[in-house]
Amino acid sequence: MFHISLTSIAVRLIILILGVPIHEWAHAWSAYLLGDDTASLRGRLTLNPLAHFDPIGGVLLLLSGFGWGKPVPVNPYRLRVNPRIGMAITSFAGPLSNFILAMILAIPLRLHWLAWHGWGAQFLLTAIYINLGLMLFNLIPLFPLDGEKVLVGVLPPRLGDRLLQMRNIGVPLLGFFLFVLPMLGVDVISFVIQPVFDFLVRLLLIY
Repeated sequence: MFHISLTSIAVRLIILILGVPIHEWAHAWSAYLLGDDTASLRGRLTLNPLAHFDPIGGVLLLLSGFGWGKPVPVNPYRLRVNPRIGMAITSFAGPLSNFILAMILAIPLRLHWLAWHGWGAQFLLTAIYINLGLMLFNLIPLFPLDGEKVLVGVLPPRLGDRLLQMRNIGVPLLGFFLFVLPMLGVDVISFVIQPVFDFLVRLLLIY
């Protein structure tokens, strides 16, 4: 059973309308800068939430704070750089956009423009947490998440090939980590993400 506050629901809706489109737009924009206009031609070089909405990822975001948008089409062979490096760059652009958004949202709190216990501060904190969570979740190196393409791009070709061979089990494996193991009392995703999440929160919100 999910226990979600009204503030959390409101923030997740805003992230779904704003944060996810920015994430997906960043993929399309970086690909466009590298020479591939596939996403642009398909109407994805836009901040229109409807162009980037994925039903499963959207519902999961509203329920859990983790989710994704509709994958942006990128043709690695139209990029002006090595295809794997190009895919790593375009894939990393999405999570990076979430971190930049979290940094911007942290400014009023770092400058003490808002009272820490006020509604506005809590709203910003929730938005920051969700953006950081989206960034770290999407950097998990399992297909179809961005982290898989980033890791393929930075690994030596032989190791990258092995990771690519695991794509057919990426979605079931992700589901296993996200849903099956937590029901058994083993939350591997949180165990890996939480220390990095806590570090980034301290980095952005030293007070």
